[in-house]
Amino acid sequence: MDPYSAEGELINIHNHFHQGQYQEVIDFDTSSLSSENALPARVLQLRARVALGQAEDVLADVQGESEPELEVVGALAEQALGRGDAAVKAVQKLVGSAGDNATVQVVGGTVLAAAGLAEEALGLLSGHQGNLEAVALIVQIHLQQNRNDLAVKEVAAARRWAQDSLLVNLAESWVGLRLGGEKYQQAFYVYEELAQAPATSSVRSLVSQAVAELHLGRSEEAEQALEQALKKEPEYAEAIANLLVLSVIAGKDANELTSSLAKVEPQHPFLTDLAEKSELFDKAATKYKAKVSA
Repeated sequence: MDPYSAEGELINIHNHFHQGQYQEVIDFDTSSLSSENALPARVLQLRARVALGQAEDVLADVQGESEPELEVVGALAEQALGRGDAAVKAVQKLVGSAGDNATVQVVGGTVLAAAGLAEEALGLLSGHQGNLEAVALIVQIHLQQNRNDLAVKEVAAARRWAQDSLLVNLAESWVGLRLGGEKYQQAFYVYEELAQAPATSSVRSLVSQAVAELHLGRSEEAEQALEQALKKEPEYAEAIANLLVLSVIAGKDANELTSSLAKVEPQHPFLTDLAEKSELFDKAATKYKAKVSA
């Protein structure tokens, strides 16, 4: 039986992970799992700990382990600690020795994609055998490459064999937010269902709901969802960043939120992009300074 199927042992911990309920993943009771599912469950718990900022502890946990699944999680932790070159080298070594391992493909693909090695990540992920996590990551990479056509094709192919899987629904929603139009509403339904049900709600699903609300022009509802997310996790960077965007759209002073985001995540893409654009504007402005003649 597929451990990730509706009847499988890992379905609940797997869904917790992809719903962004990382603490629930860590707290999940794995004592009753069969021996073959113990390692996949441990990998999910380690990845959840990395997501919650516990990369140093995870690295210590997997040090000296020889299983490729744990070695690649170590690379993920290295990257989270800012040691990207070491992480990429570790993944590239594992690709040579265990490139057909599903965890190496997904976690290694995540590391490579985050390092800007999109084509290398896609090459690794292309070897997957019906792995929905690999499909989801492939979709994310295509969207980052502005290849909406390929992302749409990937989701459509997965929908034929995975039907109503959580990951397929999420991937379809990511694509929907990029395509726009009536797709915004469809994405909103998925995120709202996850965000508002106590069993599935997380700060990540609340932020996703808020983003969909913003695209639909529902600023008040978006603000409520973001404030709800920040009550759960006051220093969640994506919630702060989206509330910042909402404040700018509404014409409010966003200086305090900008400072908060810089404190929580100084290298957040929003801030680096803003700094880059400000620098370009200043350079352009110098060309139009009034010339004062004596």
